[in-house]
Amino acid sequence: MNSMGQPIRRGIGGFADGIKYFFQGLGWVARNPRQWLFGLIPALIALALYIVALVLLGTYAGDLAAWVTPFADGWSAGVRDTVRVLLGLVVFGLGLVLAVITFTAATLVIGDPFYEKLSERVEESMGGVHKGPDVPIWRSIIRSLRDSLITLAYVLMFTIPLFILGFVPVVGQTVVPVLGAAVSGFFLTVELTTLAMERRGLARKQRFALLRADKSPALGFGVLVFLIFLIPFGAVFAMPAAVAGATIMVRVRLAPRD
Repeated sequence: MNSMGQPIRRGIGGFADGIKYFFQGLGWVARNPRQWLFGLIPALIALALYIVALVLLGTYAGDLAAWVTPFADGWSAGVRDTVRVLLGLVVFGLGLVLAVITFTAATLVIGDPFYEKLSERVEESMGGVHKGPDVPIWRSIIRSLRDSLITLAYVLMFTIPLFILGFVPVVGQTVVPVLGAAVSGFFLTVELTTLAMERRGLARKQRFALLRADKSPALGFGVLVFLIFLIPFGAVFAMPAAVAGATIMVRVRLAPRD
């Protein structure tokens, strides 16, 4: 049962519930446009940093490919250049994938005070904020950075093998994209629900346990957010709605107040 006394749905129904929570968050920021603008600030800062990083990666991808393939120096010019161009494209493609995966974590670290306040205002509008122990901002940022790095390590454990499998014919064009969206979506939900769960005094292991125990809405919410984030500038404009939706999901379903 959830906090409203309604039975919790699993499977497809739970997946649909996860999608619903995002649209509830979108509705909340639509009704509170100042909070949406407030939430855009850290996302725009993160976007500027990522654009600079990707431009640098694109500029030096060829040099990086040449650096890691010194054994190709003696090959014929055509074969050597072809291999290095392909490797440069792979490096840049992997950088793009990592940018999509890590953008949320980086934005939440940069905008921790912004999104903490936005998340609290969502809960205030729903009847009151669940206040946990007071933590200094600097300690909260360090903890957020540490947890994000741990989450990134988990993501890379899945993403790198999937990226390599993406070059396998048929499987790489069918199964891998679905698995990749599911993995990326789940860990996006991990990141986005952190604020509301930390307010409830839940440590990282407890947060993971809650999400694993009720994976359907976590996947429904995260996969939708992941697909939106793939749209150019989608991550920037949808971030405030994603934070609001994640807060609603935590409050209503994952960790309702006693």
